[in-house]
Amino acid sequence: MQIFCIFSNEKFNCNRPAGGILAKTGKSNALTEVRGILVGHFTDTRAVSGVTAVVCPTGAVAGVDVRGSAPGTRETDLMAPHNLIEKAQAVVLSGGSVFGLSAADGVTRWLAAKGYGFPLGQGHVVPIVPAAVLYDLGRGANFTPPIDADWGHRACEEASDDPPETGNVGAGTGAFSYSIKGGLGQASLILDAGITVAALVAVNSVGSVINPDSGRPWEIGLEVDGEFGDRGKRAVRLPAPPAPEPAKNTTIGVIATDASLSAAQAQKVAQMAHDGMARAIRPAHTMFDGDTIFCLATGKKELPNQHEIFMDPQALFLNELGDAAANCMTRAIIHAILNAGSLAGMTAFCDLENL
Repeated sequence: MQIFCIFSNEKFNCNRPAGGILAKTGKSNALTEVRGILVGHFTDTRAVSGVTAVVCPTGAVAGVDVRGSAPGTRETDLMAPHNLIEKAQAVVLSGGSVFGLSAADGVTRWLAAKGYGFPLGQGHVVPIVPAAVLYDLGRGANFTPPIDADWGHRACEEASDDPPETGNVGAGTGAFSYSIKGGLGQASLILDAGITVAALVAVNSVGSVINPDSGRPWEIGLEVDGEFGDRGKRAVRLPAPPAPEPAKNTTIGVIATDASLSAAQAQKVAQMAHDGMARAIRPAHTMFDGDTIFCLATGKKELPNQHEIFMDPQALFLNELGDAAANCMTRAIIHAILNAGSLAGMTAFCDLENL
């Protein structure tokens, strides 16, 4: 069966994969494939918590979409397209629940000391640093990790454009997903138009990334170029989950792209990226999750114009970009689970019995 697009004479290929115009993964399959994006972690294995700072010192147009019912966030209202500020200099992903929001203070001060932020005149700046946190309390030596602004500052000190570590690092250190160890994961794609899109995510979900019947990730079929390796071929016996407890989860992430987007377009990409979360984690966006996705657009490359009747000329490609963001989010979530290691009594995928 063929479906014809009402906006043109071209046939729409309903058999194309998610992100059908994508060509390949980036060289390192990392968020830092997007030029201008830096990533740094601070990890405290005794506290079983940490901070991940995604830094774009000169600013990136930012959007955000919050879907979970128990979010912990900072500056997300400011990201609404109708508000004054369009660009952020960093996004903070942190453990520590509400206490983790203090890490953004350290990132703010680090950026301000270097002169990065919203200009106020006479050389003064105010850095814009939205943040989201996940719940990992009670997983370390003390119920509340000793998280503060210093953790965010130290994450910035480690920030670079090298491929960042994944698994039990930064915001993924104390993450727990369904009944196994969660963690931090990432994935990227380079589209046919030469635009790069990538995802980085800390998976700490009520729902499962693993299909309990098959013992494999729900969306393992989205693998690109054998990226999941031997672990992706395994089928494991999934332990029974603990009883759900209110507001003790949350998956948080960042989409980055070198496309030139408006604030409204960045928000749309963040929104569409949640489709990738919902594919990878079942269920997602629950009453006990605070699932939040940010989008950062560095503006290095213009979106292609595709002129159609009754349509914004960039709308068709924005669909493709959002689709690719969802694809990256799904694959990043799988990487988070496969790359995690057992820690603090939380058994990781790599240590489970074969099905």
